[in-house]
Amino acid sequence: MRNAQFSEPDPKTLDAIKRVLGPAGWKAPQDASRYFEDPRGRFRGQASLIALPASTAQVAEIVRLCAANSIGIVPYSGGTGVVAGQLAIDSDNAIVVSLERMNKVRHFSVDDSVIVVEAGCILENVHTAAQDHDMMFPLNMASKGSCCIGGNLATNAGGIQVLRYGNARDLCLGIEAVLPDGTVLDELSPLHKNNTGYDLRHLLIGSEGTLGIITAATLKLKPQYPDTSTAFLAIQSPAKGLAVFQEMKRHLGDTISAVELMRGLGLTLVASKFPGLRPPFAQTPDWAILLEASGALGLGDRMQEALGACFDKDLLTDAVVAQSQSQRDSLWALRENTPAANRMAGAFCNSDTSVPLSRIDDFVKDTLQAIFDIHPDVQINSYGHLGDGNIHHNVLPPNGVSKADFLSANPGIIDAVRLAINDVTQKHNGSISAEHGIGRLKTDDLETYASAARYDTLKRIKAALDPKSIMNPGALIR
Repeated sequence: MRNAQFSEPDPKTLDAIKRVLGPAGWKAPQDASRYFEDPRGRFRGQASLIALPASTAQVAEIVRLCAANSIGIVPYSGGTGVVAGQLAIDSDNAIVVSLERMNKVRHFSVDDSVIVVEAGCILENVHTAAQDHDMMFPLNMASKGSCCIGGNLATNAGGIQVLRYGNARDLCLGIEAVLPDGTVLDELSPLHKNNTGYDLRHLLIGSEGTLGIITAATLKLKPQYPDTSTAFLAIQSPAKGLAVFQEMKRHLGDTISAVELMRGLGLTLVASKFPGLRPPFAQTPDWAILLEASGALGLGDRMQEALGACFDKDLLTDAVVAQSQSQRDSLWALRENTPAANRMAGAFCNSDTSVPLSRIDDFVKDTLQAIFDIHPDVQINSYGHLGDGNIHHNVLPPNGVSKADFLSANPGIIDAVRLAINDVTQKHNGSISAEHGIGRLKTDDLETYASAARYDTLKRIKAALDPKSIMNPGALIR
């Protein structure tokens, strides 16, 4: 991991930024420790000032001042990113720009099926605003209570319903952003068709704040379906899980919104860290699937028919179907608390890879073998989004060994495991980052595993739009 050097801001520029923001619009570093925290406790950020703009106009003026003085800006959203994209690690010269005060719903249209929100809106609050109009915003993930729309778009976040609704970019029709020279790009129109040249919206989505600061977005909404069916399924292997998914698709079609793969080890781990949660099976299986579908009334009957077909084909060893919303919530809690359980158990390496669905089973087998070749006693909790090929491997110390003691006794093991996972991912034609982005943590990996043509194009786009390299320098590409 490498971090760019930031130019030191002069006191006059800092004072000018403070005047733009007003007394309530900025924080000194010593009063802003939460902006420097890494969710996984690996790094510590720094800054010379925390800017808290309340409008797009203020963001634009801050960017203009920073551009004129070649001062680096680190955009900050909900702080939930896990690849250090929101942290300036090696320098305290950065200006952190947090959009948390820009958290309004600007517009809602039932006819257009859209909601226009500012970038500081918390994802869960967008869900609530949509539900108030009997609609839904499908982007969903465990961090929904703290992550913000700006960060969701900047990283092209995925989550648990990508299978049916796509990533964040697929749910965004329009965008407002401040570009590196302070120009405001206002393209919030809810058009579904706009063939007027390069799609600047999609260029900014997934750029991790390196090409501009997203300040607002027009998001797609979907209807709330009257029937939802949630099933927890015991299987013998990821290969069986994929076969279950294919069989369920034949019966349920595109009503399936989530197919989450979990290892038995992970179920046991969640239950040990969250005593109120228990797997719904008498015996913990080697693997399990959490599958959910939503659609017209009668979907539950179709779910039962589909599960019957899976049992007839010997694809399942057990199945539980939620009979109430509380049961549905309990099943989802097993999945949604998995990342927290990994952290609590001392996970020292967490991957975010995707491979073609046809390669998932071999990918899991080969990755586990590669990691065990490095250290045969580690624990590996593999889980992820089976329906879109996004598998997370979380590697933990041997049972009964603390993370600190294990890492002290095995120097270099984090990099060894990370590179082993990357190598297997490349072998299976996958991506080293499926939904978390590159940030500062994976810049070396991107340069190593991306094609020369792709990496060179990324650098040329960055140089063209941000020639002074003030937008999140050190993130994504160096």
